[in-house]
Amino acid sequence: MSILTTSELSKRYKTVQALNLVNITIPKGCVYGILGPNGSGKTTLLGIVMDVLKATSGAYLWNGQPGSDAQRKRIGTLLETPNFYPYLSAERNLEIAAAIKGYNKSDIPRVLKIVNLFERKDSAFSTYSLGMKQRLAIAAALLGDPEVLVFDEPTNGLDPAGIAEIRQLILALHTSGKTIIMASHILDEVEKVCTHVTIIQKGTIKASGTVAEVLHAGEQQNETLIEIAAGDLAQLQTVAPGLPGLKTAVLKQDFLLLHCTATITPEAINKFFFEKGIILSYLSIKKKNLEARFLEITGTTSDR
Repeated sequence: MSILTTSELSKRYKTVQALNLVNITIPKGCVYGILGPNGSGKTTLLGIVMDVLKATSGAYLWNGQPGSDAQRKRIGTLLETPNFYPYLSAERNLEIAAAIKGYNKSDIPRVLKIVNLFERKDSAFSTYSLGMKQRLAIAAALLGDPEVLVFDEPTNGLDPAGIAEIRQLILALHTSGKTIIMASHILDEVEKVCTHVTIIQKGTIKASGTVAEVLHAGEQQNETLIEIAAGDLAQLQTVAPGLPGLKTAVLKQDFLLLHCTATITPEAINKFFFEKGIILSYLSIKKKNLEARFLEITGTTSDR
């Protein structure tokens, strides 16, 4: 079942095409990353589906239905920098947020516990770290127990500890059954928390699917890359052509890169070289990470 689908969604600002015929399908129960360089159209896309911005053309559906106030009430959002009163406590700020959204304030203890701020509920917002402020913003998004959460750059500006806190919170929310849609330019975080990803550049979708599908798109599924090393690299290169399943062997600065069939195993490689009198000091099966795939697709780190 799809939580959100867009159909040729486009947005134009005079001479700037912010979104161009965007088609995505977000399944229920996933953590869906919208990944792109700064200025790629991520925030514009989220703004349109949350009815903050109007599309120039195209359409979108939430749970198969056009967007409505009732639909949006079941979606928790964090689209901007948290906007709380600095001199008020976390609890009081959430009471104001609940009143604005029409929710009962009795839900506040629950959401504070989820984001691990219940013990600091009486502390002024101004005394919070950046990570705590972001977690309080997520608590506000959780009021009313929405089925879907939409976050725009949830770890932006945080230090490593704050990023780790938000990462663990997103994973916990996913485990509890929430569908999470998050825009980010931080590749490492998307790879660690997302089940699905769309890569967008200059308003155009470049790749979309599960993280595994996007990582390995275009690759030969019957091939694998393996790095090996030994005390004598020259000898290693001389012996390697006899390895069953080997396609090519390329000598790098301090290792030999093997291009092999997917059926080959580390045990078979170790056994082959050991029988040739070579003890491997290093063996690693290489998997492409999202950063490498991202740069392959976009060729850049910014669209600004």
